[in-house]
Amino acid sequence: MLSSIGADQILRVPLLPILALQGLVVRRKAKFLPEPTGSRDGREGRGPRLRLLIAGDSSAAGVGAGTQRQALSGQLVSRLAMHHTVEWRLEATTGHTTQDTINRLQELHEPFDVVVTALGVNDVTRAVHKQRFETQQRQLLTLLTGQMRAQKVIVTAVPQMARFPALPQPLAWVLGQQAARLDRGLQNAVAGFPQAAHLALDLPDDPALAALDGYHPSPKTYAIWAEELTQIIHQA
Repeated sequence: MLSSIGADQILRVPLLPILALQGLVVRRKAKFLPEPTGSRDGREGRGPRLRLLIAGDSSAAGVGAGTQRQALSGQLVSRLAMHHTVEWRLEATTGHTTQDTINRLQELHEPFDVVVTALGVNDVTRAVHKQRFETQQRQLLTLLTGQMRAQKVIVTAVPQMARFPALPQPLAWVLGQQAARLDRGLQNAVAGFPQAAHLALDLPDDPALAALDGYHPSPKTYAIWAEELTQIIHQA
């Protein structure tokens, strides 16, 4: 039983006073970045029709970019529009967890060809257990491939929170370990759906990849992310 418990989970109790203090300091010093301005749906390009949905949390919403054109939605749509008529929609909100996203998307009844999701950070900070996260991700994938008839779902990996510049040690290590744990659950969920693919962004150590708050992606990261998504979509 103990072998299945991570070192971070064992040390979390003795580290609790430090972690609580660091969490409070991070929240007080955090630079609040708003969601970018710009359209959250549209039609763009020429070629075969492609219905695209982007869903998730603040990274899906584009926090860290000034406009949606600089964010994930704009960068991805502009690339896909070179070869497709892209009918796209963004359903993402800062602070949303996997369960929040399920609740939100259940209200949609239109089909999509491709869906991109970005979730996990808020599940980590709210201490969602790996098994619960994995179950919720399966529920989300069932919704996307069933009710929404998605032919391809690209599930972005839970970010490597240990690398977030805004997080001090040991808080970064503890959250990073939990993020990695949830991502393993995410991969387990994806494995059960032939329409789904897990995208792990292998980003270099470059300060320019982080937004001013040291917590969200910068437009440069959104460009890398969009390029990798484009390649997967074209292969599909």
